[in-house]
Amino acid sequence: MNLFQDILFVNKSTIKKAINSLKKNWLIIFTGIAYTIINLIIILIISTLFTGVLQIIAGFVMAIVSASLVSNYLYLLSNIINYDRISMQDFKDGFKALLWDVYGVFFVFWIASLLINPLYNLLGSNAEVLSRIIGILVLFALNPLPETIYQKHYSSFEAISYAFDFMKENWLNWTIPNIIFYCLMYLLTGTILTDIFATNLSFNFDFSPKGIGLYLLGQLLFSFMMIYRGHLFKLLSTSTRNKRIFMKNMYK
Repeated sequence: MNLFQDILFVNKSTIKKAINSLKKNWLIIFTGIAYTIINLIIILIISTLFTGVLQIIAGFVMAIVSASLVSNYLYLLSNIINYDRISMQDFKDGFKALLWDVYGVFFVFWIASLLINPLYNLLGSNAEVLSRIIGILVLFALNPLPETIYQKHYSSFEAISYAFDFMKENWLNWTIPNIIFYCLMYLLTGTILTDIFATNLSFNFDFSPKGIGLYLLGQLLFSFMMIYRGHLFKLLSTSTRNKRIFMKNMYK
């Protein structure tokens, strides 16, 4: 089986699983609304309680909140990929299930940003160019980091290292469908996904029928993409091309 045949086999197998999983777990489409409401409430509370010097604490609290929302979403995806079901209890448990795994990665990124900041200061007006280049490199090199966190359960540094190694081994099989999804997302919603830890699309509070319809379609595509990525990662991370040749021949 050559590389082209392998790509076809991998994605043909993945799309069937992703469609079935979304059919059984369609409620995940509406988690974005819950996250938006929770985020707004937390921001309102923090902006009211943490003023003046307490704003330092506010930044820490918001980081925890962001990590808990990502934890929730990744935990739901984990249950869909591994058990093909989610429940309200999973939603409740999800806020803390992977909290420190996610926060650990956030902390590593924060330390990295502190180390890079002096370089930004030296570059002056060119700092924005470097920032965009680094953002693109992170988006590509560590793209499967969310899936690594909820499927491999490594420490922060190990998860980052594994995601990078995974991309080196599977960059074509992983990149092709993701580029297609990103392009479809942009064409449908005008949204360019640059955050590898995105949990939903921005609602923008457009309550017109068109606005609500486009948001729900966007969430549908986003949910399908994330479920697809989960199944794709599971297949690629637990098999080699030789093993997939055997699987293909066995299911003929």
